[in-house]
Amino acid sequence: MQLKPMIATAAGLLMMGPALAENITGTCHAPVLIPETFETVTEQVLHEPERTEIRIYPAEYKTVSRLVEVKQAATEYRIVPAVYEAVTEQVLVRPERTETVVIPAEFETYTEQVLVRQAYSTLDLKDEVAGREIAGEDEASKAFQNDVLVSVEVPAEYKTITRTRIVKPEQSETRIVPAEYHTLVKQVLVEPARVEPVTIPAEYETLMIEQLVKPAREEIVSIPARYRTVEKRIVTGEGRAEWKPVLCDEDISPETITALQKALSQVGHAVEIDGKFGTATMSALKEHQREQGLGVGQLSFETLEALGVPAH
Repeated sequence: MQLKPMIATAAGLLMMGPALAENITGTCHAPVLIPETFETVTEQVLHEPERTEIRIYPAEYKTVSRLVEVKQAATEYRIVPAVYEAVTEQVLVRPERTETVVIPAEFETYTEQVLVRQAYSTLDLKDEVAGREIAGEDEASKAFQNDVLVSVEVPAEYKTITRTRIVKPEQSETRIVPAEYHTLVKQVLVEPARVEPVTIPAEYETLMIEQLVKPAREEIVSIPARYRTVEKRIVTGEGRAEWKPVLCDEDISPETITALQKALSQVGHAVEIDGKFGTATMSALKEHQREQGLGVGQLSFETLEALGVPAH
């Protein structure tokens, strides 16, 4: 809470001394707390003492490639089979010769009409003349009236026969019969079988191996002490109470409070701007006074001046 300002009286002026009395006649004054003043200094503080430690350095390796013989060179003997070639050959089966060949006769077939029976005349009984009267016929011959004979000519009769006749007579001739050959295919040895040495080269394989570069070792190392820098605040001035000119209660108007709240808000203090001088406004005022090294506890003129707030 704000300290109650007081009107300077003759008794009070005598108590505060003649030097102050010349400046506060007819003005509201109140005791304000002048906070301690501090100075930040740096100091080296031992963080870790000096010590000795043994450091173990592991061995160092590198991967290298090595060509390693996995199978030695050797000599083997292999059998090379014989080489044959197919050769054709004409073999005489029958030599050339002379022979007499009989050429048979050539015949042809033809047909011929042969007379089997010559033409002749004969009597034949005919029904179509039966019942006719015959000139000069007597009674005695009427009994044979129905037996009438007619002379009939029977033609000659022929028969077709097939005959064979010679066209070309049989003959013989002498011919030369060529020799007869038979083709034979036989395997002829071109290269005989043999045994020859074969050199089998060595076999190698590339292996990746770890090669030692540096062996493992131990090293005694002296570790110096470690310090760290710390900041310290030292008191350069003691806190004290002083009488300061302050704004009287009757002079604190809502406009002044509103201007004060806006000024405090602008310098970073969370204050509700409502024109009322409440607890939150007083707390923000004290915090700002401490930050700026002003007298704490009253709405002093120096505080208003520092915030740029006119006193109404």
